[in-house]
Amino acid sequence: MPDPEGTTEPSLHQLRLFLALGEELHFGRAAARLHITQPTLSRQIQDLERRLGVPLFARDSRRVALTDAGRALAEEARATVEAMGRLRVRAGQWARTLSAHVVVGAVGAEAAMPYTHAVLDHLRTLHPALTVEIRTLSFAEHLVRLLSGDIDVAFLRPPVPAGVELLELATEPRIACLPADDPLARRPELSLADLGGRVFVDVPPEVPRVWWDFWAVDPRPDGTRVRYGPVVSDMEGLLHTVAAGRGMCFLPAAARELFPRPGVRYVDVVDLSPTVSALGWQAGHRDQPAVRAVREAAAAAMAAARWERPADA
Repeated sequence: MPDPEGTTEPSLHQLRLFLALGEELHFGRAAARLHITQPTLSRQIQDLERRLGVPLFARDSRRVALTDAGRALAEEARATVEAMGRLRVRAGQWARTLSAHVVVGAVGAEAAMPYTHAVLDHLRTLHPALTVEIRTLSFAEHLVRLLSGDIDVAFLRPPVPAGVELLELATEPRIACLPADDPLARRPELSLADLGGRVFVDVPPEVPRVWWDFWAVDPRPDGTRVRYGPVVSDMEGLLHTVAAGRGMCFLPAAARELFPRPGVRYVDVVDLSPTVSALGWQAGHRDQPAVRAVREAAAAAMAAARWERPADA
């Protein structure tokens, strides 16, 4: 409803467009990023300026720049968008609790692993009225989704950042994933020293660095730092990059069976530490009904475990 000044409240969508244009300072690039047409973006920004009653951008034929008002209001717009995102996440958590629904994330091939099946089987036995939604997550997003509350629990591979609690479920060796035409791929086994000169694939900045430093073994035992190459966000992108000869990586030994690909070879690494599989949840959410139900199921599955478990589990 219009206020006495003749404006109306801006929409959340308009605030997102404002923030994107404020970052790009170019209508064409911002429109492409937002997957809308440039005229649509221009109309929305004009309408937002009318609603707010102040000019947000100075435009001419050569450049787009934020006005003083635009710079000042960008912080408020960002805070509003982020607050709405948190509101939606919290509402989703309560909706799941009230409807006896749990969202379980799984990174990579964790959904196919025997311990995951065992935990979910126990969950269905212990809580038959609970509905379970499985979401396969890329390694670029799984910790972000867990920390944001978008998922209740996740089957993942440590290390994890502060704020995430773990129940370790299993352990297995890590192996090298190399381009098939790399001379080292023909050897029966390798050492970390053998791989010191190889380019390692990298991950986007939203991935906690502690996680990828472990997977890259960075720094190496001799103190040298890893040389990084192309950035990948998920397993298929990683395997494609390796097959193209643009980098290498380390993966769990199960990748041999789960991810056979043309152009990729897996080789044992004699001095590479193993990887642990775990169930993770937000520390502050451990007693929420959905999280507690999965933790109980995992404890029951561990008591009957028939897979290779961590030595101290």
